[in-house]
Amino acid sequence: MSGPRARIHVPPRSAMQAARGNTHEWVLEFAPGERQRPDPLMGWSGSGDTRNQVHLRFASKAEAVAYAEANGIAYSVEEPPAPRPIKPKVYAENFRFGRAENWTH
Repeated sequence: MSGPRARIHVPPRSAMQAARGNTHEWVLEFAPGERQRPDPLMGWSGSGDTRNQVHLRFASKAEAVAYAEANGIAYSVEEPPAPRPIKPKVYAENFRFGRAENWTH
């Protein structure tokens, strides 16, 4: 396949997000087609490549791969890391007798 290159991945959760919500969709992002360069007048960096701004969202990896293959887009798939188990916490643990950690309120 020739033409634009893209990567298909699951975006990471926000730093403000503790749970796994909104991490179930797959995103197709195009690789930069040209290098960014500073604008001589304003000094902002930019390029003439507008595909860099396109982020297509899909419900599954299969849909994203099918879209890339149907449109002749060379792609690479990045699998998400295995989810770490979430240990449930109980408020009563803060007041447990014989607790080793400091109380942090």
